[in-house]
Amino acid sequence: MSGPDADTSDASPRVIHRGGCHCRAVRFEVDAPADLAALDCNCSICTMTGFRHLIVPASRFRLLSGEQALSDYRFNTGIARHLFCHHCGVKSFYVPRSHPDGYSVNVHCLDPGTVRTVQIALFDDGDRDAATEALAHLSRD
Repeated sequence: MSGPDADTSDASPRVIHRGGCHCRAVRFEVDAPADLAALDCNCSICTMTGFRHLIVPASRFRLLSGEQALSDYRFNTGIARHLFCHHCGVKSFYVPRSHPDGYSVNVHCLDPGTVRTVQIALFDDGDRDAATEALAHLSRD
């Protein structure tokens, strides 16, 4: 995968990936290929936290436990719902501004064993409109 055409489409069979926060209070599962196409966003919060985005439609994400442990942080436009575990501070997933109809899962928070490969493409926040348009399909079924 290269450039803005990063895709987690049906080209590869999906597996169930599980993951969560550091203290394991928050646990989730996500349906995605074993060979992941992830995004590296250069916005201020993603750069500071090292978040690697696996964007999926809401129907492919399931929160298994820890809803009560999540704190919501919003800034700038307030559209993105940054969800952090209030025990350990880890943001293992959130609802991104660029894809409010889906979830962005932090690839770093997936449990070992189901990810075969990860290919990274840049999401250029400096040209958010073009990047978002090119990747809009990621959060749709």
